[in-house]
Amino acid sequence: MKNVTILFLDQTFSSTATGPMEIFRHTGTLWNNFTGQKPVCHFHVTTASVDGRAVHCDGPIDIQPAMALKDVRKTDLIFIPSTGLGIDDVVERNAPVVPWLRRWHKRGAAIASVCSGVGLVAATGLLDGKRATTHWSLGARFREKYPKVRWMPELMVTEDGGFYCGAGVNAALDLSLYLVARFCGHEVAMQSAKALLIEMPRAWQAGFAIVPLKTEHSDENISAAQEWLHQNFHQSFPLEAPAEHVGMSPRNFVRRFKQATGDSPLIYLQKLRVAAAKRLLENDHRSMQEISDAVGYQDPVFFRKIFQRHTGVSPSGYRQRFGM
Repeated sequence: MKNVTILFLDQTFSSTATGPMEIFRHTGTLWNNFTGQKPVCHFHVTTASVDGRAVHCDGPIDIQPAMALKDVRKTDLIFIPSTGLGIDDVVERNAPVVPWLRRWHKRGAAIASVCSGVGLVAATGLLDGKRATTHWSLGARFREKYPKVRWMPELMVTEDGGFYCGAGVNAALDLSLYLVARFCGHEVAMQSAKALLIEMPRAWQAGFAIVPLKTEHSDENISAAQEWLHQNFHQSFPLEAPAEHVGMSPRNFVRRFKQATGDSPLIYLQKLRVAAAKRLLENDHRSMQEISDAVGYQDPVFFRKIFQRHTGVSPSGYRQRFGM
């Protein structure tokens, strides 16, 4: 069982704290109760504010945490909600949180944050050199304030080295379900989403989704190529395009890409497109031709072959099994 600590911060949008709390609390229990199975609790959830007192949210709502930061004794995952609209003084308003996050990171805790709350994690310096997302309206300001972070506001969810980030307010649910899938598996996350009548996590603000592919390596050129593929996988392009984007010869690019990621560029691209197709099949009612087009395959027959090769099931069979 994973121990989760959800921070309550002054001026937060309350849903970015209470929504994740409900998802984690009911993972493995609500669906099981609905379907006559024995409940299995996957997360122990607690809540904390800086001093243990109730916090005033954005609006006429106060929420009371279970404890103060100093009273947290064990946690595997820390979830930081939005810090409200006043992001310029976020560190000053939440000063004790910064060293507290650094200490728990040294102890091995994973750290998740959403919307303006990502800026609070960036202030620790722990996001330097890592991919992170935030609300699209904050991307430019955060990029200027924290230039060492690899900001990718086009993404709904990012994961990099034990740090998980979500985009806007509603992305708190996307990030929470992503974490459920990450720690408990895709099937459990699907069940939680269905039980709570919410969509599975959308990893792209454009409506596309990805699975965690290997991005933690030291080859900066290949990292740049991966980011280019993540941004353009839904388009048709020659296989030489990502190599040209990073100024490498195709032969050298293929060698270094496989060395860094474990996959050839072609297989990596196929996995990326199949992962996006899975999410669309789970949550979207578009035709197979439309889904095939949406993930970069103009030929639905070829798309079906690629999908089945990577999943062992046809797109229609996958939709029948996992579609909402």
